[in-house]
Amino acid sequence: MAEPSVLDEYMPYLDDRWTEGCTNARKLWEEIVPLGYKGSHQRVGAYLRQKRTSPRPVTAQPPSPRTVAGWILRRPTALSEAEQLQLKTVLTHCPELDALTRHVRSHAVMLTERQGERLPEWLDAVRQDDLPSLHTLAAGIDRDRDAVIAVLTLPWNSGVVEGHVNRIKMLKRQMFGRAGFHLLRKRVLLYS
Repeated sequence: MAEPSVLDEYMPYLDDRWTEGCTNARKLWEEIVPLGYKGSHQRVGAYLRQKRTSPRPVTAQPPSPRTVAGWILRRPTALSEAEQLQLKTVLTHCPELDALTRHVRSHAVMLTERQGERLPEWLDAVRQDDLPSLHTLAAGIDRDRDAVIAVLTLPWNSGVVEGHVNRIKMLKRQMFGRAGFHLLRKRVLLYS
């Protein structure tokens, strides 16, 4: 058993600061002196060196935000069992993320199954949770509610027109933006 040290009663404080990310011995010594520590900063430095060289317990890395976002945006049936378990663990630790996941998935069902009539109900559910970024989205959707409901229910879309616009922009970029209307018109008609 180690001999008692003047540092013993300050070790919990030092350990807490260590886990917060403060690893500077001089700074930690300056913090514990006002608390009553009478020892030298070398003793604090020796304690921190011991912490640096001691083996750390192996802990699993938390998933990256990009990984979690991918899990949320994919169909639940497309996730492996391990991914489903990890996502469930993340969602139990963060109720806001759990609420966001529910809203994203219900919106995905509404979008893929063309259930535009459910939009007002979805907007009300979004407003009931404390998710400011989704409130902003809901406000934007409210401004064009009829158009969004039409997009979510009607089979028509402007994909073909958008494709032509994209092709024209590509042709113009190929000519480095120097082509006038007449040359651009000839190229569009030539490649049609």
